[in-house]
Amino acid sequence: MDIEVLGGLSVRENGLAVVPATAAARQVLAVLAACPDQLVPASVLAEELTEHAPAEVSRSLLLTCVRQIRTLLAAAGDPAARRTPETVLRAVPGGYLLDTGGGRSDVHEFARHAGAGYRAMARGDHETASRRLRDALGLWRGPAFDGITAGPRLTARIAGLEETRVAVLGQWVEAQLALGRHRELRSELHAAASGRALKAYRELVDVLAADFGRSPADATRAVRRTLLRGAA
Repeated sequence: MDIEVLGGLSVRENGLAVVPATAAARQVLAVLAACPDQLVPASVLAEELTEHAPAEVSRSLLLTCVRQIRTLLAAAGDPAARRTPETVLRAVPGGYLLDTGGGRSDVHEFARHAGAGYRAMARGDHETASRRLRDALGLWRGPAFDGITAGPRLTARIAGLEETRVAVLGQWVEAQLALGRHRELRSELHAAASGRALKAYRELVDVLAADFGRSPADATRAVRRTLLRGAA
């Protein structure tokens, strides 16, 4: 199973899309996809659904959503495989678990590239850092879980991902500045700001425009101030 959440939700089993038609079932799938291969308590999933139903009927709605997701998994299943809808979306004591079978996750790829970028920055390898951090940022297709109704758990997950994205952006900007790529950086950020909703991109364009021509240290300090203000 391949999962993408750094933009609109995309879940694919055997290459086939598994995205329910109803908003409630999409929300349940999104919460499960936010924590792949981990137990998500039924109480958490039910609480997410209070947007669609009163609390007293949300557990019944949860069971309906699980059935809808499993129906899609059955349609996408491989008859020769040992994975079944019930083993992919598994009922476990206390809740449910989405078993990816070791498939791709854009969040995991983002963390892997970002981690490599941070380590490269720590050892002063700004070229590698810039490349790996750019790879991490390139995985974002839009706001996390774009188009999915977010309850308490999903809202917290989205906020955490966006904060990490801003932090990675800041490290990439600093790597570019350390490499003396002020002009290229300003151009790239302007292009990114035109196509993305992330406020930090647009603010950094303004900062670099105001500090263009000053020393790299001045520009770096200005960038840091902007990122810290955005993360506050």
